[in-house]
Amino acid sequence: MRTARAISLLLLLQARRSMTGAELAAELEVSERTVQRDVLALAEAGVPVYADRGRAGGYRLLDGYRTRLTGLDRAEAEVLLLAGLPGPLQDMGLADPALAARLKVAGELGGAPSAGARRFHLDAPGWFRDAPAPPLLAEVSRAVWGGLLLRVDYRRRPDAGPVERLLRPAGLVLKAGTWYLVARPEEDGAEHRVYRVDRLVAAEPSGRASAPGPADEAFDLAAFWEARAEDFARSLLRETVTVRLSALGLERLPHLLEPVAAREALASAGPPDGEGRVTVRLPVESLEVGYEEILRLGPEAEVLEPPGLRQRFAEAAARAAALYGAPPAGRPQR
Repeated sequence: MRTARAISLLLLLQARRSMTGAELAAELEVSERTVQRDVLALAEAGVPVYADRGRAGGYRLLDGYRTRLTGLDRAEAEVLLLAGLPGPLQDMGLADPALAARLKVAGELGGAPSAGARRFHLDAPGWFRDAPAPPLLAEVSRAVWGGLLLRVDYRRRPDAGPVERLLRPAGLVLKAGTWYLVARPEEDGAEHRVYRVDRLVAAEPSGRASAPGPADEAFDLAAFWEARAEDFARSLLRETVTVRLSALGLERLPHLLEPVAAREALASAGPPDGEGRVTVRLPVESLEVGYEEILRLGPEAEVLEPPGLRQRFAEAAARAAALYGAPPAGRPQR
């Protein structure tokens, strides 16, 4: 354990040049006294590590010293940084080896990764979907990675006409199989916005962006997405369906529907009726999407409103009853 911790300490110093004892102790989750012992052990092993005294002091490696614990070049190392899933790895008890691997990658980089490597974020709370990549994803990714302006034609809705925008990309997010571009329109005072990549009908990198302003330099893609994801998902829910659910349907609701929609539906639930069913108001993206989602609940859900959607379920139920009321095709009825 001590050897692994000492290697982690060495890689931290190689990646960040200088760190205080308190910073190293917090990163390695040990006491400052333990850090002092590990630094002494490294020095005794021939590693040129030393301490700077004073208020701005800390531990440093001799200038020019580098350990070669990996065989990666810089481009390979930066790509590997995109493969991290810190939340699930922690849940699986793999946080320590993941940290060691990332430190080795950071050590190979000889410092912080480039801005491009910090502009990609994965948010995959559910099962992965085998969804095709949007046709223009390569062009968008090239602009994001290279810090280029991006001229796009974008449909706000699938049935709307495209609008032209000149964007300063801030990052790409892969959310449950769907790619989103986070970007700021290239105009004074514009805030970062979210664009679905599959709604781009044209995308062309348009030269290097001007020097970033304070809002761009301070931008944190993961923090932005966490803060905006729920609001963005709610903004897509433009229709409401009144549904009567059995106890089993109520239990399955959070597992089958968009989390924001499921939470709002459960919050609207009234008391059980005489049959033990509860009525909820379920927000959906559209009545077509609502039909597909509620269909997954089968007989555990009864649509009450709107009337047109209820009629559609009645027709589907009649077709299903006709299929199951007859013997299987090709088999005689007993």
